[in-house]
Amino acid sequence: MLVDTVIKNARPKEKPYKLTDGRGLYVLVNQTGRYFRFDYRFQGKRKTLALGVYPDVSLSQARDRLVEARKLLADGIDPGEYRKAAKAKNDMLAVSRFEAVAREWFEKKRGQWVDSHAVTVISRLEGNIFPRLGARPVSEITAPELLEVLRTIEARGAVELAHRVKQVCSQVFRYAIACGLAERDPSADLRGALASHKTKSMATITDPKQVGELLRAISGYQGHVATRCALQFAPLTFVRPGELRHAEWSEMNLDLAEWKIPAEKMKMKRPHIVPLSRQAVAVLREIEPLTGAGRYVFPSLRTGDRPMSENTILAALRRLGYSKDEMTGHGFRAMASTLLHEQGWKSDVIERQLAHVEKNSVKAAYNYAEHLPERREMMQAWADYLDGLAALK
Repeated sequence: MLVDTVIKNARPKEKPYKLTDGRGLYVLVNQTGRYFRFDYRFQGKRKTLALGVYPDVSLSQARDRLVEARKLLADGIDPGEYRKAAKAKNDMLAVSRFEAVAREWFEKKRGQWVDSHAVTVISRLEGNIFPRLGARPVSEITAPELLEVLRTIEARGAVELAHRVKQVCSQVFRYAIACGLAERDPSADLRGALASHKTKSMATITDPKQVGELLRAISGYQGHVATRCALQFAPLTFVRPGELRHAEWSEMNLDLAEWKIPAEKMKMKRPHIVPLSRQAVAVLREIEPLTGAGRYVFPSLRTGDRPMSENTILAALRRLGYSKDEMTGHGFRAMASTLLHEQGWKSDVIERQLAHVEKNSVKAAYNYAEHLPERREMMQAWADYLDGLAALK
């Protein structure tokens, strides 16, 4: 029988050698270290099982592992194969935990989103779901478990967030089903279980008379020129606020009256063309001497190296007397959509100009130049219409 001091004092020799303990257990000593090994026979074949490296594994621990291995042999189980199966099970458990599956789903989806949306999605999971359910196998999470977590969000008064987190979880579960890691989506059983929330419409102005008043107020804005130009440009192009703020001169072709927004700046990661009306080009011509030498059309008021702050447009609208419940930067999109539909423009043309993606799989093939001649006509007619509203008092 070995003692600890013998193993501790064992030094490598020219060739590897063994220190025998008994019952098949020994220490293999070579140039790289001292290794506990167990030699055994299973179904007529000689095999070796690694039991650990000294001193990380003590002699006592190695003997305990030997006892476990010999018990398996007595039950007709190959301890080496048993260990492989256990490792495979643990590996599968690791990759099938909810957090692992969710992060894999997120990495596959994030390329389709703008950065701000991607940050929002992963933050909702990291802040609300992973601490409670992240370590659970995705296939074992039940509807009551998920509901308990969602109700803790609901209890904070964040009812809308609870619903949005539920939607994200549902997408993760559906991904797990597609990958063969789960059989069903437990969030589907929670219909009606959370407090209902009313989707708040984006604050906007659609009454023609009030639109005219807003346009006149913008024309008379007494703040920074770049802010006024951004306010004037917003209703003429009705792009998303982030797309407006990040507009670059390199994307503008004033001779062709066209703004090409690259895919990485768009919400759905697809390129977009904004036909520029004569009025929109005039706004750009006005601001060009001020910001044309830089990167951004509407740069930060503090430094030209960054785009305009997301709060600048909102603050300007407040300065003009419009509260957050009356008008927002995003409200110019809803304004255009509502009024253009009322004027009888084709829905497909309006939706394409809004850069909305058709969900129907048959229509999902995206052509960023689709309906472009009609869109050019519509954008000019829209700008002329706005001029008419601004002129009415």
